[in-house]
Amino acid sequence: MQDWKYETAEDIDQSVIERLQRVPREPDLFVYSLRLIAAGLIRVWMRVYHRLTITGRENLPNNGSYVLIANHTSHLDTISILSGLPIQSLHRVFPAAAKDFFFVSVPRVAFSAVMVNALPFDRHTNIRQSLSLCTRLLDRPNTILLIFPEGTRSPTGEMSDFKPGIGYLLAGNDVPVIPCRIEGAFEALPKGRFIPSPKRVRIMIGKPRHYSHLKRGKSAVVDICNDLQNSVSALASVDSTQATSIAAPEDHV
Repeated sequence: MQDWKYETAEDIDQSVIERLQRVPREPDLFVYSLRLIAAGLIRVWMRVYHRLTITGRENLPNNGSYVLIANHTSHLDTISILSGLPIQSLHRVFPAAAKDFFFVSVPRVAFSAVMVNALPFDRHTNIRQSLSLCTRLLDRPNTILLIFPEGTRSPTGEMSDFKPGIGYLLAGNDVPVIPCRIEGAFEALPKGRFIPSPKRVRIMIGKPRHYSHLKRGKSAVVDICNDLQNSVSALASVDSTQATSIAAPEDHV
């Protein structure tokens, strides 16, 4: 019989805020419980108030780590994508969130870390460090990384050029990336508005793409950004009759 050994959590001597800013975070039953409760309430709200529908859930891998990317027009984007994923996967999904916006005050840190398990991404001064953290997370089994390659919300609803960071992350990396397109979130909650209107939100999920064959470099980065941007744009033509609500059985795939 193997001897039992007690080991304290690595963040035992840190404050609550320091623990929440840490990625990956130590498992916390209280935080997990709050996140699941919040996820359930958000899914009901998205389904009833925004009539959220999903197309292409069969394109999501059943196991292994992968990256989700999407266009970015609204603060509804992250919770819309999370509402379309199996609820049992929430604790292993890491949405990349702007460190200079979501991790600057206690309420924002609490919401970002507890409710959506956000990863603080420094988009101005320590981009390489943030990309390195993303790579380490993807090396962990069954991690889902959610990234908005435009870097910030579109003020017009039109998709902007993708930043090179996503190309550097994926070039030569044997991890699938799933393009997604979000429609309706801009009309429901555009940049500068604080109260969402009851507009319909729709998510289209594309087929996985791979870039492990590309050697990291400027040319490969440009090619990846262009390919992903075109893939997201192409999802606008997906047949809406194939959409399912967030309460469909696929939620437990």
